Amino acid sequence: MIIRAMTPRRTSVDALVDLTGASPITIRRDLADLEGHGLIKRVHGGAVAVERRGRRTMPYALRATQDLERKEAIAAVAARLIDEDEAVVLDNGTTNDALARALTGRSLTVLCMSLHAAVALGAHPATQVIVPGGLIAADTLSATSAACIEAARGIRADVAVLGAVAATARHGLTTTTWEDAQIKREITRSATRRILLADHEKLTRTASFRFAGLEDLDDLITTRQSPADLLEEFRDAGVQVHLAD
Repeated sequence: MIIRAMTPRRTSVDALVDLTGASPITIRRDLADLEGHGLIKRVHGGAVAVERRGRRTMPYALRATQDLERKEAIAAVAARLIDEDEAVVLDNGTTNDALARALTGRSLTVLCMSLHAAVALGAHPATQVIVPGGLIAADTLSATSAACIEAARGIRADVAVLGAVAATARHGLTTTTWEDAQIKREITRSATRRILLADHEKLTRTASFRFAGLEDLDDLITTRQSPADLLEEFRDAGVQVHLAD
């Protein structure tokens, strides 16, 4: 009943009391339970609905231009954490593609799971670029899951840079498809140091397929809007938190 009554915007406890006839105490208890299952996010005086776990991914062209300044700010911080002459595995995703642009011209060896990243990095001869073989997806220009997994298993990298649809202490690092989770799991295993790029919105939701836990990360790069209590959960798991402007 409560979930159906909520819109993507904030819904107050008072409004839910009027709608359901339940007491404020009961509403708050139910909201706490729903948040624990990843179905809503509580805010002051009420709650907001979260995205469905099985939500269809938007086309790449739309995602690439959405919140571009935010992605570039995260990418700039990530670029400073990568040293010259390191071997890097770069996950697919629009924020990782922004990182590829930020790394252009650097003396690196980079295994790219997306041709968008490979093209950006391959524009300069200082960077050695590796891509998985096989078919390429028309929208994301990423290789098939089998090719990506084989490529990740064949490299021992200094740094793996991961993307995720969601990341929380309760549910770990998650994504929307089983195949993507298998790729990300192998990327996580391929490197000595693992960095997650995730803005504040990804820290307040979850998705269907888990590929790692917070304890598998070394660094999180996120935005300053991230709730302090959620960042503390990462720190408690031994993760170094970096905030992008």
